[in-house]
Amino acid sequence: MPASEDPAIDKLRQLVAPSNASVDPTAVRVQATALVARLKALNRSANAATRAHKHATTEARQDMDQTHLGLQNLLYEKRHLEREIEKCRQFASIYQDVPLHSLEEFQQIAPPEARTEDVLGNPHQLMLNRLSFELAERQRLDLKRKELVLLKEELLKQSKIKSAMVDSVKSQIDALMKTATETQKRVDELVPPSPSSADPTPAPG
Repeated sequence: MPASEDPAIDKLRQLVAPSNASVDPTAVRVQATALVARLKALNRSANAATRAHKHATTEARQDMDQTHLGLQNLLYEKRHLEREIEKCRQFASIYQDVPLHSLEEFQQIAPPEARTEDVLGNPHQLMLNRLSFELAERQRLDLKRKELVLLKEELLKQSKIKSAMVDSVKSQIDALMKTATETQKRVDELVPPSPSSADPTPAPG
């Protein structure tokens, strides 16, 4: 019979072997009790090791599941980003419909830092600079337009004020003329004409 991994099992077999039939039963019982206690301890150790291995296996499986889930999420995010990138590539941006200064005009009137050799050699940066310049120009022109609108409104306001003043002066002059005319009539009615202004009486013949 092959030897066991633990000596306690071999010793227990030796105790129950026929060759030990003449050994004192009390001594056998003592040795057997010690060996059984040893086996129970080994069993407890084996159970504890089994539980530890099961726990480690469970944790490893959970880690693996979590890693797999993370990988699936990354793959989903990757596919989502790839779709978004493709949409962006196919998207017709509004800037394509915005009327811009021609490249020649841009090179002539844009600020020097916006049309350097490096910029002109980079189509993407060149388009960004052209759009920025177009925005700045439109903002400048819009500000100028607003200033002119305010100036126009102020001139109209002043014109209305002057027109109202002219109408007021004209009304005052008309009132004075009317008053003067009425006064002259009353004077003519109250003051009789002078004798020199009467018709001459013919001399007797």
